[in-house]
Amino acid sequence: MNGIRSTERRLYQQVADQIRALIQDGDFKLGQRLPAERDLAQQLGVSRPSLREALIALEIDGTVEIRMGSGIYVINASERRQLTSASIGESPAELMQARAAVEGAVVVLAATRMTPDDLAGLRQTLDAMRAEIAAGRKPIEHDRQFHTAIAALSANSVLARLVCDLFDERHSPISTQLRERFETPDTWSRALEEHEAILAALEARDALLAQSMMHAHLEESKRRWLDSEPR
Repeated sequence: MNGIRSTERRLYQQVADQIRALIQDGDFKLGQRLPAERDLAQQLGVSRPSLREALIALEIDGTVEIRMGSGIYVINASERRQLTSASIGESPAELMQARAAVEGAVVVLAATRMTPDDLAGLRQTLDAMRAEIAAGRKPIEHDRQFHTAIAALSANSVLARLVCDLFDERHSPISTQLRERFETPDTWSRALEEHEAILAALEARDALLAQSMMHAHLEESKRRWLDSEPR
């Protein structure tokens, strides 16, 4: 099974291959602007999130250039090395789906074990996150601390490790590129509001509501990366 998995190409890589083939066949020429995302997704018969991941992968390997406010342009028409998912990273859409599955279960376990001190610690983390946003900085470490602290409170070391590993995948090349394109102070403020909703549910000792708020937060995070307009 490991051998099969290691040779499997992610969906975004398959879409990138399609675009690369169109470039090599002359459908899209050097210097040409590609169709708008919505139109190109329809042309290829893929979802817009999968297309966006593919375009970011092509930008990483130097095939296209994404120019904010202008469009996406072919900058290299020759065949290039097809980077593997190991070098670019997991699909951000699949990553957020996996996080929702794992962290949705984790927050239910944590909710049954929360002490007043634990809740106070989460509150301090969100206060620090708010201060970072107000100062114009990206509160990535406080974001991580919030999610991993909840995972630690699940009292399941395997799940806690999974949460850490999945969160840290956001530093992969493809996720980093998406963050640079689509994260803004406004998106961080909305993430903070979603964290506040999770904490409020935990303070109310409502495990199912906390799970629902966690799912909603991670779904919105995915949407901000893959469905929103670039800044």
